Amino acid sequence: MAHIPTGLVSHSRRVCNFYKRVLRHIESTVYCLDEVRYESVLMRAKFDENKNIKDLRVAKLILLNAEKELDDQRHWSYKKFPESPGGCAYQRVVEPPDWVLDYWDPMEKAAYPKYFALREQRKKEFEEFYRQEYGEPPSGHQH
Repeated sequence: MAHIPTGLVSHSRRVCNFYKRVLRHIESTVYCLDEVRYESVLMRAKFDENKNIKDLRVAKLILLNAEKELDDQRHWSYKKFPESPGGCAYQRVVEPPDWVLDYWDPMEKAAYPKYFALREQRKKEFEEFYRQEYGEPPSGHQH
């Protein structure tokens, strides 16, 4: 499970996150790579103009206005990376369950003898632990 930040976000962190969103917006709207770079440099210059503002109220107001402007201009097909939340391949890689290894061919298991010997030992230990914890199942019980 991903870490969800619950604390306060500093102004500098909000500006950095906003800058990253602006760059992704530029990548979504401009298709030629040299133009993307040019627009990114111009945007960086705009950010550098306001980086020395000491009054936090003014800086916050500038940031809020810029965020509103970005939301108004947001591209209809905003760029998302495939494995990121909202991407087309998000959470598609499923780790195979442990029981899949039980169905390996003996020749495949022979390639990793130490691992499978330890695995069999751990399975026996778990079965013993289960019997101690929960007892034997009823004799007529089948699933």
